[in-house]
Amino acid sequence: MQSFRTELENPIVEQDIIDLERKIRAFREGKIHDEKFRSLRLARGVYGQRQPGVQMVRIKLPFGKVTFKQLLKIANIADEYGSGNLHLTTRQDIQIHYVSLDRTPQLWAELEKDDITLREACGNTVRNVTSSPNAGIDPQEPFDVSPYAQATFEYFLRNPICQEMGRKFKISFSSSDADTAFSYIHDLGFIPKLNEKGERGFKVNLGGGLGAQPLLASIVEEFLPEDQLIPYIEAIIRVFDRYGERNNRNKARLKYLVQKLGLDEVLRLAKEEHLALKVKSYPINRGAVPQPAIPDAISTQPVQIDNPLRYEQWLATNVFEQKQKGFYGVYVKVPVGDIHTPEARKFVEAVKAYVADEIRITQNQGLLLKFVRKENLEALYAGLHALDMAAPGFDSVADVTTCPGTDTCNLGISNSMTMAKVLEDVIFNEYEDFIYNREIKIKISGCMNSCGQHGLAHIGFHGSSLKAGARVLPSVQVMLGGGTVGDGLGRAAERVIKVPSKRATDVLRTLLDDYKAQSIEGETYHAYYDRQGKDYFYRLLKPLADLTTLTDDEFVDWGHQETFATAIGVGECAGVIIDLVATLLYEADEKLGWANGAYAKGLWADAIYHSYNTFISSAKALLLDKGINTSTQAGIIKEFDANYVETGELPLATTFNELVLQINKNEPSEAFATTYKAQATEFLEAVKTKREALLPS
Repeated sequence: MQSFRTELENPIVEQDIIDLERKIRAFREGKIHDEKFRSLRLARGVYGQRQPGVQMVRIKLPFGKVTFKQLLKIANIADEYGSGNLHLTTRQDIQIHYVSLDRTPQLWAELEKDDITLREACGNTVRNVTSSPNAGIDPQEPFDVSPYAQATFEYFLRNPICQEMGRKFKISFSSSDADTAFSYIHDLGFIPKLNEKGERGFKVNLGGGLGAQPLLASIVEEFLPEDQLIPYIEAIIRVFDRYGERNNRNKARLKYLVQKLGLDEVLRLAKEEHLALKVKSYPINRGAVPQPAIPDAISTQPVQIDNPLRYEQWLATNVFEQKQKGFYGVYVKVPVGDIHTPEARKFVEAVKAYVADEIRITQNQGLLLKFVRKENLEALYAGLHALDMAAPGFDSVADVTTCPGTDTCNLGISNSMTMAKVLEDVIFNEYEDFIYNREIKIKISGCMNSCGQHGLAHIGFHGSSLKAGARVLPSVQVMLGGGTVGDGLGRAAERVIKVPSKRATDVLRTLLDDYKAQSIEGETYHAYYDRQGKDYFYRLLKPLADLTTLTDDEFVDWGHQETFATAIGVGECAGVIIDLVATLLYEADEKLGWANGAYAKGLWADAIYHSYNTFISSAKALLLDKGINTSTQAGIIKEFDANYVETGELPLATTFNELVLQINKNEPSEAFATTYKAQATEFLEAVKTKREALLPS
């Protein structure tokens, strides 16, 4: 690992990678508890796969932006370290699979040479900040949100306040009221607005999320001034970090904290954090994400279009005129989000003469090309067609979103990838007119957790299982009626019925046939669904749930030959027993070291937050020694007072609550950082002394 010191110019990134290598080594030697190591590697983009002994590596690409050079580098990495496939995700990331854990530090170092990071792509962190892929060229946008998404990514990357939250935290920026980045299902979602003075700001959605229990966000600000964006996010994250659930992962998202405390209380607590914020105003550098260079005008030879009808369909469904007149954005449909590395290289070669050097990954697992001249559309189409990447119907009924399912995911119950391909074939072969319908969305997840976003689909499926006598068969839960309404509003899909997986095609046929026959001219799918009602669709689909007519084939999942069996949650094991109290004290020492490092650099706010975490980890260690395992940081503070301070077992000059929560009652100044860090140091030493006294001699 020492070679990283000379190969990487950024010492912070270099240290990250060296730390990852050291942590892997310590894990192999049994010195780090399995759960702790899992959180460490997840925060560095390294995720366990269904297949034992290999990892999925998630590459964090803020708002899906990637250059030709970066895409080629990722393809090279996928060949060298993985399976030679790039998987585009609904959070605008790229995933590589079948990577050896021991090779992930070198993989990361290679990516960083082209300014690509893995940091905080997974784990209990601020995940990839997403935006509408057409931000910057959207004819409907009040302004380009890309610089705001970039600023958010940069500010919270490696920020002490969001390194070990109870769960992940998701942020999105839509380009317009069309809300194509789905603000309503995010922890924080932003929609750009101009006030009457022409000043920039955002409508704010808070507390949304999908998962097994979808909850729609609440609109909490109609106009948040642009310089208040970062302070607002920081205040909410600090509240989530302190009060959010940490033991029960199923209840650890911000949406559940809003349910528990109430929206008004969460907002009140956020206001209490204002004094402690690192910045009270954060002007955004609007030039941080400049438009890519426009490609030179080139003359092309006349192109022979083999199928003029298909070309016209492609123009109608995949091409739009940008707000920059005379230039066009072109969407590329990528089936199930998979691009094999040879095709990735051929793709770059085919398009680079006609498009700007900036590709955006889309939320439905496709690609957006920018600044195409009208006279080059035919040549671009021909190049894409030669690679089988010119299918029409982008973001239509025929463009099915899916997660990897049982192909690679630990939690997958059914094969969502093959099912998506089969459903798309049904549309193209039997309902071709629906390729023009960009209202209805079909989305599939391999389990209930909604990585494929089935919870916001007009027609959604998630993997499940059914029992037929003594046998188990793969099934899908059918979800209907979800989707975007606009300007911050959305709908969560309703569970209607569960059917065998192999009947998903007949479910789709039944729904589309009924929509064609029963909808009123001009009626949206939402209006049609509401008019008919959930029970109507249950009765419509009930014959397909009849298990008395099962065939042997229906006990075999899509894309498989073997009989179905559920196999969920294959995990890793360190194979050793670790002293968890000692581990927590080790962490407290580490966090105090980070506090000292930040203090030495004059980063007062960071030093203060690391000191705060030193208090929390130290107190948690002693509570665990008494068998007290609290689920929130606020709970740790309360229980430590009750079990150690009030009993006199560990006397303090004040209550632990007053000592620790000085953090939100003081400006993050040098003077307070000095005092607070010294108090954290003293407290940690007192805890260590107490712990040693409790150990048998």
